[in-house]
Amino acid sequence: MAFLERHRGETHVAALQDYPDPDAISCALAYRVLAARYDIDVDIVYEGRISHQENLALVHLLDIELTRFTEALPLDRYDGAIFIDNQGTTTRLLDRLQQAGVAPLAIIDHHAPQGLVTAEFTDIRPLGAVATILTEYIRSGRILELDPAREEHIYLATALLHGLRSETNGFIGAGQEEYEAGGYLANYADPRLLESILNVQRSRGTMEVIRIAVSDRMVREGFSLAGVGYLRHADRDAIPQATDFLLTEENVHTACVYGILQGEGEREVIVGSLRTDKVTLDVDQFLKSALGSDLRGRYYGGGRSGAGGFEIPIGFLEGMLDSDQATLKWDTFNRQIRGKLLRATGVDVPEDA
Repeated sequence: MAFLERHRGETHVAALQDYPDPDAISCALAYRVLAARYDIDVDIVYEGRISHQENLALVHLLDIELTRFTEALPLDRYDGAIFIDNQGTTTRLLDRLQQAGVAPLAIIDHHAPQGLVTAEFTDIRPLGAVATILTEYIRSGRILELDPAREEHIYLATALLHGLRSETNGFIGAGQEEYEAGGYLANYADPRLLESILNVQRSRGTMEVIRIAVSDRMVREGFSLAGVGYLRHADRDAIPQATDFLLTEENVHTACVYGILQGEGEREVIVGSLRTDKVTLDVDQFLKSALGSDLRGRYYGGGRSGAGGFEIPIGFLEGMLDSDQATLKWDTFNRQIRGKLLRATGVDVPEDA
């Protein structure tokens, strides 16, 4: 691969979204393995948190080394940044890397083009998963040939297969490319490890978020919407799990769950997840249109075919002084988000939205 040859011997940072999912984690691992063939050292860095039970199992069982960003990490030691499964819009690392003078070298993603970052090498394709793209690189045999006897390659194939499965909802949303990639990886992956990753139990916090979403959901013309209030950063991944659950309700084609992350020394933000089975709904454009952008033009939300998410800083109202103020703040933001999303769908908006 000409790109890797040009950067032989360098040190790269693989910048993941703040809350990396299996697709991002597995593809960053794949990039690290491929880059090592050109004597390129790769650190996989994220700034938020890994909280989803399957993600934790993936990292621990497959011994994937990730680095959570802190101020003690000298970013200026890197020769360049590789953005995987994002284009700088879902990671706080973009601003930090720019301030440290670290150039964006590559973008490998499957979401709609965001136009925020320009890189030397760009591979953005509307596929089911980024794991499809990285598996294609491996399948070409030009950089690496997987060896079923090497533990490192077994772990890599297992991780990528899990990334494919997770990103395509168990291959339900997969295309031909994903099935071809999955068939190839199945020759090297360890099914017992994959089963162990998939069979982890949900935490009590996740179950509580799902309960609130089910209890407080609003359904309008096939659109299910639920605000779950305040939740810990450690339970952030309960949001997409609750969204997936709401989408299983009869006559619901689109579901969205959102809440305010707070505490634990982290910034306070509104986060949300949207899933749809409606083939005519462009999730990326829907969220961008509904929620808009900040003063720099960075959209609060975006996505790909069938799924998306959003993150909105609380700003001046961050933090809380007492329970009454916390309730008023949530009511205010809940009405604002709910109203914007409902208006974007074109359905009737309740007076209290």
